[in-house]
Amino acid sequence: MANSKLLLLIHILFLSFSAFAEAEPLHSLLKDQNGEEEEKLPFVGVNIGTDVSNLPPASDLVAFLQLQKITHVRIYDANPDILKALSGTKIRVIISVPNNQLLAIGSSNATAASWIDRNVVAYYPQTLIAGISVGDEVLTTVPSSAPLILPAVESLYNALVASNLHQQIKVSTPHAASIILDPFPPSQAYFNQTLVSFVLPLLQFLSRTGSPLMMNLYPYYVFMQNKGVVPLDNALFKPLTPNKEMVDPNTLLHYTNVLDAMIDSAYFSMKNLNITDVVVLVTETGWPAKGDSKEPYATRDNADTYNSNLIRHVFDRSGSPLHPETTSSVFIYELFNEDLRAPPVSEANWGLFYGNSTPAYLLHVSGIGTFLANDTTNQTYCIAMDGFDSKTLQAALDWACGPGRANCSEIQPGESCYQPNTVKNHASYAFDSYYQKEGKSQGTCDFNGVAMITTTDPGHGSCIFPGSKRVSNKTKEVVNSTVSSSAGEKFRLKTFNSIKISAIHNVLHIFLAACLPTVLLVLL
Repeated sequence: MANSKLLLLIHILFLSFSAFAEAEPLHSLLKDQNGEEEEKLPFVGVNIGTDVSNLPPASDLVAFLQLQKITHVRIYDANPDILKALSGTKIRVIISVPNNQLLAIGSSNATAASWIDRNVVAYYPQTLIAGISVGDEVLTTVPSSAPLILPAVESLYNALVASNLHQQIKVSTPHAASIILDPFPPSQAYFNQTLVSFVLPLLQFLSRTGSPLMMNLYPYYVFMQNKGVVPLDNALFKPLTPNKEMVDPNTLLHYTNVLDAMIDSAYFSMKNLNITDVVVLVTETGWPAKGDSKEPYATRDNADTYNSNLIRHVFDRSGSPLHPETTSSVFIYELFNEDLRAPPVSEANWGLFYGNSTPAYLLHVSGIGTFLANDTTNQTYCIAMDGFDSKTLQAALDWACGPGRANCSEIQPGESCYQPNTVKNHASYAFDSYYQKEGKSQGTCDFNGVAMITTTDPGHGSCIFPGSKRVSNKTKEVVNSTVSSSAGEKFRLKTFNSIKISAIHNVLHIFLAACLPTVLLVLL
């Protein structure tokens, strides 16, 4: 009898402690589920080109990405320094196979396996490699290499299968928008017939492996090539009256922006080939902030408007007219201005930032989450750029202190910002005074192209720039409150999950504290 009582007691204790043990795995499971849900949400990432004269070291680059709350990046190779620096962060990266490596990888499974071992297995999962883009716009830029794409993609995929990474890492190849003909209206779009023999097998592979169709889509070029037909407002995501929306006469779908129409033209083109389960991933899109005389619409204002509205559009999760349930994720082209790129001028001015990490222009993204909310919407100053002669800067300085009515008293002889007595220093102070006076509104830090926005305080010694004098609590509140509703939902979910786990612990604790002594007396 005593033995049976003892066995009963042991059984009770075992069940009680098992319940305690189950609580933590449950908590971990819920955390994993939250992570998976977050992965499936549409995102805005950035492309990182490296034709930059003052590109920061990889460790500083990754620190900057974290500061800007950038969670997805795409690089044009498999740079080992960047991949190492990303280790241990939550930043997901798409790595790339350059066009000149397609032949070797596509013609040798051993070479593909070696590439995966060297550039993926060596870093994953510490570095969150999310995908591999194989080549870049091969069908249109290197058509002679078109037969190499599918073999290269399949070889890399098979190497991922061998490493059991094919579920986590997707393989695809980015295409130019020009592989699709007659894109407007979208319902009439179709793939260039001369390319279908390459496109269809690739799409079947993407369908079979759950990989996206990667597309480089630039409304800027659509607008430039169709001026007078495509209104600028449609290209820039600007709000439209119903009579200005583009309407597809076959489907009666209304398009308020060019990018959605380009995305749907890809979906209709795939549908024409009986492919309906492949999603579009926009691997490149953006707008240049500066161009030559032939590109008058490459301006800071337009670049700011396009990219700010693009970010809002993705985070709104409203999808496209054809697929409102599916919002395509996008990678903005690009993070930094690649100042080493060959002409035209616009080629070097697609970046959100200069190579020294100062913003190329002021994005308006507050209120949609923390993405790019740091430094671009926080405390900013307007200063003179390097590389301009004193005569040009003096003319801009004279305008700021004269017709511009900037407060230039602090750069007079004997005042706190007179030294160093250089035109560039005085111009920077005057520019910032005007910029702050005008409420830091768009276009007020230009001065015929000699000024730039920076987040680094240009003040020195006893010289305090106007931007530091005008920092208000209101600005800080705006920046610190840029948490999206989805983030709030996640917080509530996590809180609820934590409450459930805590409740389990509390109930078990009360049960053991209240009942165990009684049970012991009865049994013993």
